[in-house]
Amino acid sequence: MSTRPHIYGYALTIFLSSAFLLVLEMVAGRLIAPYVGVSLYTWTSIIGVVLAGLSLGNWIGGVWADRGGSDRSAGMVLIASGLASLAVLLILTLVAPALQESRLSLISISFLMVLSLFFLPAVLLGIITPLLTTLALKLDERTGHIVGLMHALAALGSILGTFVTGYWLVQYMGTRNIIISTAIGLFLLAIPLLKGTRPIATVSSLLLAALLSGGIWLQNGFTNPCDRESSYFCIRVVDSTPEVPFGEARSMILDHLVHGTNHKQEPGLLLAPYVQLMDELVLDHWQGQTPPGISFFFAGGGAYTQPRAVQSLYEDAEITVAELDPNVTEVAREQLYLDDRGMQVHHADARVVLQQQLKDKRFDVIVTDVFHDIAVPYHLVTREYAQQVKAHLSQDGLYTLNLVDIFPDPKLVKSMMKTLGSVFDHVHVWIDRLPEESTRMTYVISASDAREPPEVIESRRGFQRAWVRMTEAVLTTGTPMAELPEFTDDYVPVDRLVASLFFSDVGK
Repeated sequence: MSTRPHIYGYALTIFLSSAFLLVLEMVAGRLIAPYVGVSLYTWTSIIGVVLAGLSLGNWIGGVWADRGGSDRSAGMVLIASGLASLAVLLILTLVAPALQESRLSLISISFLMVLSLFFLPAVLLGIITPLLTTLALKLDERTGHIVGLMHALAALGSILGTFVTGYWLVQYMGTRNIIISTAIGLFLLAIPLLKGTRPIATVSSLLLAALLSGGIWLQNGFTNPCDRESSYFCIRVVDSTPEVPFGEARSMILDHLVHGTNHKQEPGLLLAPYVQLMDELVLDHWQGQTPPGISFFFAGGGAYTQPRAVQSLYEDAEITVAELDPNVTEVAREQLYLDDRGMQVHHADARVVLQQQLKDKRFDVIVTDVFHDIAVPYHLVTREYAQQVKAHLSQDGLYTLNLVDIFPDPKLVKSMMKTLGSVFDHVHVWIDRLPEESTRMTYVISASDAREPPEVIESRRGFQRAWVRMTEAVLTTGTPMAELPEFTDDYVPVDRLVASLFFSDVGK
């Protein structure tokens, strides 16, 4: 009897189980994003936990193989890994609310969340490769050939799982359907290995799966919190009508952050103080007399709150938007009252758009609003990007951006100002209130070569508010400027500068 079909069966199982593990790893980032966002620290937790589980599983699988592991052993591990994968949806509904209510830091919450959800599946799937490789070696004397083949297939399976999930599965299936499908796939992989064993194992597994499914259903674990899952975000739209003084309003939530609130009847009504400030900076810059046909470039569309306001408040304004995610634009059109006729929308990275599609175009105002909570696209804070922005500004143009940082020593903001100060003559930071204690807050930075703004800006329209220029106070408080880096394309230590937001409960 030929042993080759058996070896090929082991090889296929290793290939597919490795693919399933990477599917789970890729889905982990999206699954926890609505609770803790996505950052370098969350992905570090995911990769570290999965690798730790895989390492432990490899060791257990090797020991088990030496002590009499069999096809049945591998089959039962695959059944267990399928159950553990399915249990992720139940555990999430129990762990996530408790961790969010805790006083733990963001990095602790993300680590514990990943550990509770994905460590056990990683351990179980880690057992498969050494166990089946050892079983294959008993059927073929070519040790090097078998070991090399199985390791290569494990790596290829991991590659397949990564690309298929990132490029296709998340967009077309959604996280919960992916996890359910992964569990089913693992159950199916177990069937050939359990051939000839007692039916009680299969029946018990089916009962456990049914019980798990019932628990998940009771906890609403099958319900996807996202209205739409794109390549970049979990996108939700919520009713914000109670938050406005009249009419209707809706807000867009990207992952776990409210990214913008749009008023249906009054597009120019800007609810968030920092968004209104960015408009008031434009009015102040031209002292209330903005040029006819004023041109805006928005790096980041999101809910399209600011582009809608500009469309409503500025006569004959020319509006160009670079929004990376076309799904965000589509949701804004469908649910956030966006009518982008007359706007020029590019679904690409802002830096690429400026460099390629708009390389000879100049704007009166450039706004960068792409910073996702405390996750910052590194390439849009560097000196090189600032130089690119300046090259696309008119001679008396204005550049504004917003950043989330800690108060009272915002190291990220200070480094950003240092970076912009090497390119622009006038760089200032603004806030709408002076906190009484350490907290996270949104800062607005303005930069231009045209004129020095006043120390206080009072609103000319919309809500009655005032904003204070905090440039001197920020630059002279806390960490000396000499100790903070200027951002370049080669060196952008953003996560280090906002580490206090991750390592304390202030960042929640």
